[in-house]
This record gives sequence, C-alpha cells and structure tokens, in this order.
Amino acid sequence: MHMNVAPHLLTEDRADYERVLDEALRTAPERPELAGAGTRLTAAQLRVMALNATALITAAAASEYEHFVKVREQCRAASNRPRTPAPDESPGAVAVLTTLVPVLAGSASVIFLLVGAVVHLLVPAAALGTTLLTAGLVFGALAAAGLLCAGVGLLLTALRNSPAESHVPDDELTRARADWRHALLERGVVPFLQAALTTPETGHTPERTPTPAPAPGPDPAPLPDPPPPTPTP
Repeated sequence: MHMNVAPHLLTEDRADYERVLDEALRTAPERPELAGAGTRLTAAQLRVMALNATALITAAAASEYEHFVKVREQCRAASNRPRTPAPDESPGAVAVLTTLVPVLAGSASVIFLLVGAVVHLLVPAAALGTTLLTAGLVFGALAAAGLLCAGVGLLLTALRNSPAESHVPDDELTRARADWRHALLERGVVPFLQAALTTPETGHTPERTPTPAPAPGPDPAPLPDPPPPTPTP
C-alpha cells in the first residue's frame, strides 16, 4: 500500500511513522478511547485509513519533527567535519623521540652491563667494571622512563583524537527522536483512530421494491334499462 507522505516528512522517516502506527494498533485494546478497534473497524482497515491520512496525522507533531530533523542534521555535519591538529602539535617529532630514546638507552644499557660484567669478572678490583655497571643501570632506568613516557603519550593521543564530543549530540538526537514519536502517537495517530472509530458510518438504505398494483377485477354487470314511463290518463 502506497503511503501519502506529508511535505515535511522525509522518506527516511516513513518507517518510523509506520512503526508508531503499528504500535498504536497493537496496543489499541489497552486504550479505552480505541475500544472499537477490531469490532467496528478492523486493524487492517484502520491502518489503511491512517496511511492515507499521513499528512494530516504528522502535522500534529510538526514542531517535534522539525526539531528532530534539525538535531539529526547537526549530528551528521559534526561527524563529517574533519579534525585539524593544533598548531603546536608535532606528531612526527614526538613519535621519533618516543621511539628512539627507549631503543638507544636500552641498547646502551645492555652494552654497558655486558662489558662491565666481563671487566668485573676478569679484573674484580678494577674500578672500570663498577663504572660500566653503574652506567648500564643508569641507561636501563632511562630506557624504562622512555617507555613509560611513550605509553603515556600514546594514551593521551588516543584520548585527544577520540570522537568524545559526538556522545552528547547522539544523546540529544535520541531524545529528539523519542519526543517526536511520542507526540506523533499521542497527538496524531491515536486521535485519528479515535475519530475514525467514533464517526458514525454513512448508512446505505436499500431501494424499496415497489408494491405491484392489484389486478383489475372483472367488469361489473351492466344495469338493466329503466322501465318506460306510464302514460297519464
């Protein structure tokens, strides 16, 4: 069944309109004002009537629908807007530093520790071995600090680039859609169905068959001629 779409009702919202209508018909037995649904008119008949009166029904919730469409367009525009990095951001240099510092410090730490251990084993009394071991520990701590800074930097970058600002518009869009559907149900669909059920039907009186005229009876017998006048003497 083709549905007449009101001028302000977009094609993408036709499914929502039909869902609201079907919900009203499904819950009609629970509404006293729709008690005649299924008896005077079937649910299928009411649905066809409501689909043909889409423009009239949706006009009852026009303000809520306009707000819903406006919020939806704002959310779509926000989601399609490209993000521009701040002028002071230099992701390339930060990435290079956070990658090279732990690698170089770790490599130096391993070298100093190995050489210091070998010198300490060969010449236990030499101060060079202790110095190399100490340097290896220092570079090891520097490598650990570099790894920690790199992890924090990656976490901050992920949080900064996450679309957190879209959560609020999404919530507002959900509320706007729910408000429109509620207004469409209570001020549009239900009153229309109630009016359809309470409006008296235009009765059709069948044509009466004309009563046939009685058949004519037999002609009456002719009256006898009057007697001739008596002559006066």
